[in-house]
Amino acid sequence: MATLTQDTARTYESVPDPGFDHFPSRASDITYAGAAVTVDSSGDAGPLVTTDTFAGFAVAKCDNSAGSAGDKDVRVRSKGGIKLPVTGVSDKTNYGSTVYASDDDTFTLTASGALAIGKVGRYITGSTVIVNFEAAAVRSL
Repeated sequence: MATLTQDTARTYESVPDPGFDHFPSRASDITYAGAAVTVDSSGDAGPLVTTDTFAGFAVAKCDNSAGSAGDKDVRVRSKGGIKLPVTGVSDKTNYGSTVYASDDDTFTLTASGALAIGKVGRYITGSTVIVNFEAAAVRSL
């Protein structure tokens, strides 16, 4: 195929608001509002597991403790900025540093044994920063 030499009409598909999404819950699991969420290889979501794919932060509690996979949905915010305490942050020079999570409520600048979830966007105080995050599905590449 050659490069374009004229305008070409394309068919685009409308997508839901990229800021929010929902996924079937893992079996016998509870995801609390505010938890970092991942999706496993089966497409089920729950509290962050470092070997899964980052999906965002839970916006509501999803109690599927007595259910099978997919009985309930985990609602997430899939991109945005979130205020978090991040181990390793010392001051405003951490701007742009990659933030990792080792579980659904532990955030650090250390990559070992953790999953990348975003970047330091703004320093607040102490180890508290605004983390700019994007779920894997809404990242540009």
